[in-house]
Amino acid sequence: QVQLVESGGGLVQAGGSLRLSCGASGRTITRYTMTWFRQAPGKEREFVGSVTWNFRTYYADSVKGRFTISRDNTLALVYLQMSSLTPEDTAVYYCAARFRMDGSPVIDADNYTYWGRGTQVTVSS
Repeated sequence: QVQLVESGGGLVQAGGSLRLSCGASGRTITRYTMTWFRQAPGKEREFVGSVTWNFRTYYADSVKGRFTISRDNTLALVYLQMSSLTPEDTAVYYCAARFRMDGSPVIDADNYTYWGRGTQVTVSS
């Protein structure tokens, strides 16, 4: 079992930045693909960005160039650095994990085994 806990969410003005963290416990995440999803009110959960077990990164087109995902396996932490935030980025952000996944399947929420409870990000205009 892998337990995931997100933190770092909050209220920020448009154009601002936030860094989300996802702390993992229970098992080493060295061989896990770690991914951020988000869900806005009334919308489906959507892929944001992923860093695979072999450090390959993937991003949704909507965040490319603004968000950066990274991981520190020693500390069992995954980060999502968000900049140039807009009100459209307002959502609950979730961290998810899946053992050794790469390629196109990383964008599908159904492929993930472990999930955190999410952290709210609100961007005001």
